[in-house]
Amino acid sequence: MKSQRQRDTAAETALRSLLHRRGFRFRVHYALPSPRRRADIAFPRLRIAVFVDGCFWHGCPEHGTWPKQNAEWWREKIEANRRRDADTDAKLEERGWRVIRVWEHDAPETAARTIEEAVARAEGHRAGI
Repeated sequence: MKSQRQRDTAAETALRSLLHRRGFRFRVHYALPSPRRRADIAFPRLRIAVFVDGCFWHGCPEHGTWPKQNAEWWREKIEANRRRDADTDAKLEERGWRVIRVWEHDAPETAARTIEEAVARAEGHRAGI
């Protein structure tokens, strides 16, 4: 597991590249107010945190698999990841953050559009529109 990338995955870099080309500026691997948690992409001024979840590690309902070897351990590991994700979402939302979660299998264009809309809403809200 140590050799598994925790950041800068192909899905993350594709999404970041697309957002950057569209003119967005953001923070990468941003330390959040919740202890020991980091957003893959963050717009701190707007309080938007984006997480690009891997299908295996976060138990994607479409593509997630359950290993047969050491099955009990892996099930607990993936379920713990899901619980941590839910806890992170709740803590950030309590602090006024907008949390966006996308799966690694989501098309970068679709994810970018979702993020664009959230940023536009947040900027409109800040401007009092």
